[in-house]
Amino acid sequence: MTITGINGLIEKAYDVLETGIPLSYSGALLLAELEGEDIMDLVSLANKVRNRFVSLPEESGMHTCSILNAKSGVCAENCRFCAQSLHNGADVEQYSLLEQGDILTAAGEVYGEGIRRFGIVTSGYGYRSVNPEFLRIIETIDRLHQEYPQLKVCASLGMLGEETASMLARHDVAHYNINVQVAPDRYSELIADSHRVEDRIETIKLLRKNGIPVCCGGILGVGETMQDRVDFIYSLQDLDIAVIPLNVLVPIEGTPLEEAETPMVADVLKTFAICRLAHPGKIIKFAAGRETVMKDFQGLLMLAGANGFLTGGYLTTRGRDVGDDRRFMQQLAGFSGR
Repeated sequence: MTITGINGLIEKAYDVLETGIPLSYSGALLLAELEGEDIMDLVSLANKVRNRFVSLPEESGMHTCSILNAKSGVCAENCRFCAQSLHNGADVEQYSLLEQGDILTAAGEVYGEGIRRFGIVTSGYGYRSVNPEFLRIIETIDRLHQEYPQLKVCASLGMLGEETASMLARHDVAHYNINVQVAPDRYSELIADSHRVEDRIETIKLLRKNGIPVCCGGILGVGETMQDRVDFIYSLQDLDIAVIPLNVLVPIEGTPLEEAETPMVADVLKTFAICRLAHPGKIIKFAAGRETVMKDFQGLLMLAGANGFLTGGYLTTRGRDVGDDRRFMQQLAGFSGR
């Protein structure tokens, strides 16, 4: 691409900053080809779009949340990246649904650190219908609301049916996480073939029908191309997603992706920035891989359009101390225009 072409492309992308109209798919494909110092122009634009079109109540301008692995391992699905799958040979702790008291204690710890979003996550296909275990989760959600009235309780329980989605709505789940992970037409190849990506999309539609905001994103580094990433980003536009978590693969020994090559930082930067331009007003959250894989570059990546992150531990991999992340947020606030 010529210098004139690059300048014209970046200038065209600035239309998003002026109008708030999402970048076109064709424009995103062209931006995905940027290299070298031109990527930093794209990052700067994405940060400005974030500051202009996303308003959060937090002083830092960051959406932060913490999750609890409330049921670990023994999952019959064959997701290639996941340590909890029975199909993989990862050494991961296995346990059934935690007792209510243990979940309340975990929520209390992050609440004491100032985190006001807490997600209950369970392994497995999901809850297409109500069963005793699902009712225990509902009872725990109610107790969390009673104990911590200011806490936004979220959930990630896999695939749902009409009744289970409706019950979560009636019990005030703030957000529900279910990722499509990659471009839908590559899901069975890159992620899993024990279930269909359409199962996930069906659950997203049920959640939206019941008024539950959806947290739906993907994972970088599973063998996808930059065009696949653009396809993934634009597949979210029709689903009315509220929060888009972007993960960078943390290769886990015993999984088919244990030797996967870490994506280049430049490509991750472009992905975050393009996601912001395609979704000017959405919450884009940096989740797994922020501190463990991206390491020295996590601050730069957070300025490429992201306005949220997952703090504390993840499901089967370590995260970062909440106190360290609080200080991290204070530094990031200097770039938010607040």
